[in-house]
Amino acid sequence: MSTDIEQSATVIADRAPGVKPTVGLILGSGLGSLAQVVEDPAVISYADLPGFPKVGVAGHAGQLTLGEISGTAVAVMLGRAHYYETGAADVMKTPVRTLREIGCETLVVTNAAGSTDEATGPGSVMLITDHIAFAGPSPLFGEVGNNRFVDLSQAYDPDHQSALRAAAHRLGISLAEGVYMWFCGPHFETPAEIRMAQAIGASAVGMSTVPEVILARHAGMRVAALSIITNLAAGMSALELSHQQTMTVAAKAAGDVQALLTDFLGNYSNS
Repeated sequence: MSTDIEQSATVIADRAPGVKPTVGLILGSGLGSLAQVVEDPAVISYADLPGFPKVGVAGHAGQLTLGEISGTAVAVMLGRAHYYETGAADVMKTPVRTLREIGCETLVVTNAAGSTDEATGPGSVMLITDHIAFAGPSPLFGEVGNNRFVDLSQAYDPDHQSALRAAAHRLGISLAEGVYMWFCGPHFETPAEIRMAQAIGASAVGMSTVPEVILARHAGMRVAALSIITNLAAGMSALELSHQQTMTVAAKAAGDVQALLTDFLGNYSNS
């Protein structure tokens, strides 16, 4: 185990004594409101956690919040670092492994994404059932031993998917499903790239999530993931794509994600 992981785990134990999280959550652009429902929160800046990234994207607060949501102990990351910020696919390695070290058995990842399907428009929530790592690099480059050859045939836990579907049904929330395709960013995709994505089965495109999922599976964690659809992808509408649009639409749809995850966590022991 790296010194950064050990030191970060020690800081967390000191700042949040008695909290033993079983679920870690990584919240994407415009989704920080979920942290506001954490009960008895202990908030730690990433700056105080060795190896945690400097967050340089609007809509990412750079804080870890520990406490409980619906009776489940959680560690909520407000924001992430992206491959395009550093050129390193493993920029989230220490945070993900720290979550595992402090007891998280499941990682829930959220993001904002563009839809390749006109039927799943802005404001929709999509359950990620699989991914395409089109950006190419692996966060496991440089790892040694046979466990680096991670099986991703069920990267997104089937039981957690069923639990989120059940939550959506109970709450009356329309939940799309599909495959998330990881592009490197920070530029948006071209219309030609989106046509390719549609042709090979991608339902949504974005610039995050996949490295975190791979790292979590390498650490032995179960994974669930949700996308807020903030726009139709390049070439599918006349609107110019922008990060401001991403944050605005994500904030409007964040209530559905918050409701889904609150219900999911309330029934976590059954999933």
